[in-house]
Amino acid sequence: MTAHAPHEDTIAAIASAPGAAGVGIVRVSGPRVMAIAHALLGRTPTPRHAHFAAFRDARGQLIDRGLLLYFPAPASYTGEHVLELQSHGSSVLLDALLRRVCELGARLARPGEFTERAFLNGKLDLAQAEAVADLIAARSQAGARAALQSMEGVFSRKVDALLQALIALRVHIEAAIDFPEEEIDFLADPTIAQQLTRLRAELDELLREAQRGVRLNDGLRVAIVGRPNAGKSSLLNALAGSDRAIVTDIAGTTRDVLRESISLDGITLELADTAGLRDTHDPVEREGVRRAHGERERADVVVLVTDAQHAEADLAWMHDLPSYVERIVAVNKIDLDAIDTHVEQRGNTWWLWLSVKNGAGLDALREHLKQLAGAGSGEGVFSARRRHVLALEEVADHLQRTADVLADTHAGELAAEELRHAQHTLGEITGTYSSDDLLGAIFSSFCIGK
Repeated sequence: MTAHAPHEDTIAAIASAPGAAGVGIVRVSGPRVMAIAHALLGRTPTPRHAHFAAFRDARGQLIDRGLLLYFPAPASYTGEHVLELQSHGSSVLLDALLRRVCELGARLARPGEFTERAFLNGKLDLAQAEAVADLIAARSQAGARAALQSMEGVFSRKVDALLQALIALRVHIEAAIDFPEEEIDFLADPTIAQQLTRLRAELDELLREAQRGVRLNDGLRVAIVGRPNAGKSSLLNALAGSDRAIVTDIAGTTRDVLRESISLDGITLELADTAGLRDTHDPVEREGVRRAHGERERADVVVLVTDAQHAEADLAWMHDLPSYVERIVAVNKIDLDAIDTHVEQRGNTWWLWLSVKNGAGLDALREHLKQLAGAGSGEGVFSARRRHVLALEEVADHLQRTADVLADTHAGELAAEELRHAQHTLGEITGTYSSDDLLGAIFSSFCIGK
């Protein structure tokens, strides 16, 4: 990525967390950094050395004593001259120090403006920049590791490799278009079909990895569905560790969506207990069933609670789920049928035999939910955002249309146009192509000082 024109203004912000602390940090970036450092230190600072300084206000009164560190461009976080001032972590002292820096020519930074400048100056791509915010907001050790992987460029390199393969395919097809007078049908070359097949397989794998990365960031959305009295509310209570949902022998007790957020070893699960799926004339219960179907569409994971007697018939409720939704069949009440707890994979669906009543098999369910959320996926897992997943899904649509065009009409121009759109969409992930609106939406969600 090429660096943008340097900013003319200098920005400053408190970079440490609010509240009292042993140490607080004021960060400054821009062309006036050297002048501000000289005014505070009384001399020109040595790059990347900690200088003990007496920070004074405009009247010469002492604000605090602390450390001053200067990082010259381009070897800094933002790619500009950067100054970090470390003082005691009192909010009063930090506000006074920030006010003094602004008097010396800086202005208050917008949320995310330091990282935005790092992106604009080519220090980070857009996916890496977003990973900075994800690392700060990580709610688990697994989430922090994944964000660090993205910040180190793991996700970006995968996207770039896919982008280069896409460009190579586009070049191949456009070269074939350039020779329409030839009797040979270059678009029928099996190499093109092989490249496209390989590209789509690599995209599918990256999409699955990105979906795991989103779950680590945002938590796993789990919809609990099934027929009335299957044990859905009891399962919610068992996973939440409290009597969150009303449990009775009366069918249709749950008529609305009941939500509960829980944490499994730092992995956030957003549970949704839904109304029992059945035909009913009760208008309130019928609305609950409608909402239950909506929850299935929005979930990352659907847990179908059933029993050994109804399992095969109830499986019909899983058939129309979107392909990206993970499927678990929880065969409940095995204590009544004298069945041992066990786990089995059938196609794209995991079957778990358990008893909510006595707790048998619940640990296996918890462990599987953690795995689906990305825990224990190894060093290669990276953080991602929903915009990345949506972009990859859009690229997949363009590649599908490319395959259809080549198979049905051999219209090279249409295939090349689909690939051009796919290339542009893929480039939006790392910021190869980006609009000001996109950048504004991303960086405005950052904390001030980062």
